[in-house]
Amino acid sequence: MKQIIALGGGGFSSEPDNPLLEHYILKQAGKERPRVCYLPNATADPVNATLAFYVAFAALDCRMTHLNLYKPPTADLRSFLLEQDIIRVGGGNTKTMLATWREWGLDSILREAWERGIILSGVSAGQICWFEQGLTDSIPGPFTALSCLGFLPGSCSPHFDSEVNRRPTMLRLVASGAMLPGIAADDGAGLHYIDDQLHKIVTSRPNARAYAIERSGATATERPLDVTYLGAA
Repeated sequence: MKQIIALGGGGFSSEPDNPLLEHYILKQAGKERPRVCYLPNATADPVNATLAFYVAFAALDCRMTHLNLYKPPTADLRSFLLEQDIIRVGGGNTKTMLATWREWGLDSILREAWERGIILSGVSAGQICWFEQGLTDSIPGPFTALSCLGFLPGSCSPHFDSEVNRRPTMLRLVASGAMLPGIAADDGAGLHYIDDQLHKIVTSRPNARAYAIERSGATATERPLDVTYLGAA
């Protein structure tokens, strides 16, 4: 079973006292103390991002490691990543991260990991990277559509409720045909895909939502999707 759990925002980097999404992701591995590898490759400050990962996940029942491509732990990155149960990707500059991954061959390694059943997850840049396209601020200026890895169909945007220009920009780009129809997620919303189909949307915040962004003719619309608040119990 191939799984991707893509977060529109939230998680340990911005909600260190709210581990609902982290618990959900760990549970999907179906193992005691799953191995989690953090990829901070989208950020210009991987040391601080990695430290936040270790602090947050030290309170969870898992085994932790990370992959800093400025100081890789081994020349055999394929074996290193295929030993993991969960690969977690941080936020930052998606365009730079994807270029770096391709240079190191991580694009093909991550696809193999996914096909082998290793859970791929991430937030912001770590959300949109799995789709055909993502709405990004990687390039200075207005938000733009960025070609991504294409493991999942369509387009995606994170931070739909917290960055005011995302919603109108995505609707405009989809309406014009410059961006594929897809899905948008608020901060705190996690999109759980099994194989390449949306299985469930979970949230760490009671008001977080996700939307299908659809095109009809020269018009784009947003359709609210069903979500499950993880704190309801």
